[in-house]
Amino acid sequence: MSVAGRFSLTAVGGVLAEVVLAMLRAAPPGGAALWSRRNHRGERVTLLAGPAVAAAATVTACAGAVPSLFRAALVAGAGSGIVGVYDDLAGLRPGQEADKGFAGHLHALRAGRVSSGTIKLGVVGLAGVVAGRSAARGQLDRLVAGGVVAGTANLVNLLDLRPGRALKVVLLLGVPLLGGPHGSMIAGPVGAAATLLRRDLAEQVMLGDGGANALGALLGLRFALAGGPGWRRALLIVIVGLTAASERVSFTRVIEATPVLRQLDALGRRPIRR
Repeated sequence: MSVAGRFSLTAVGGVLAEVVLAMLRAAPPGGAALWSRRNHRGERVTLLAGPAVAAAATVTACAGAVPSLFRAALVAGAGSGIVGVYDDLAGLRPGQEADKGFAGHLHALRAGRVSSGTIKLGVVGLAGVVAGRSAARGQLDRLVAGGVVAGTANLVNLLDLRPGRALKVVLLLGVPLLGGPHGSMIAGPVGAAATLLRRDLAEQVMLGDGGANALGALLGLRFALAGGPGWRRALLIVIVGLTAASERVSFTRVIEATPVLRQLDALGRRPIRR
């Protein structure tokens, strides 16, 4: 696809995200209260940006994908987004509030419960494996590619703890990937992320698992396509390392303790009154 075509897809992704969000806010499925959550300030925001950005990112990623990667983009974006929205809505059911992180999900399994987060991880992992089959050659390499897709989806979700943080990461990593033979696949998702960044920073909306997982999975798919088997193995090692570290170290504390990261993280965000 030409440069002009990629810019057009970026614009379409942004417009589509806004249109879907407006439609969902006008008639929220199940009522507005179902989608209302308190953010880090304790203020009420809507989770409807999640399904809006997931839908826009998936549709435009499929539109930008070559025919052999259409199914991969569809499964990665839609599969991760749908199960992420499920976890957003089901994760607050009584008895599941503490089922956070791998440790929380394992504790739930030992107690004889299957948490919504465990279901989400399973479906995201399966979506990654299916998508990875089209992104690599050879059984092992396909599994590695699937791990990159699923792992990136999980990492972007782990970063969605402050307004704009996950979307900034998607943009910082996604914009350089707009070039190359598969750059058009990430053009629409980048446009959707850029458009909703303003609303996220203003604390009008929240991505939730639905939006973060979908964007992360599509970003991971584009990453997997950016190099050969060695590249994918290196990526997976980094992703596994960061995921394991997140169980013991707070990403927020690391960001706040690092001046450059702290300034970038706070850029455009409402100041916190002390």
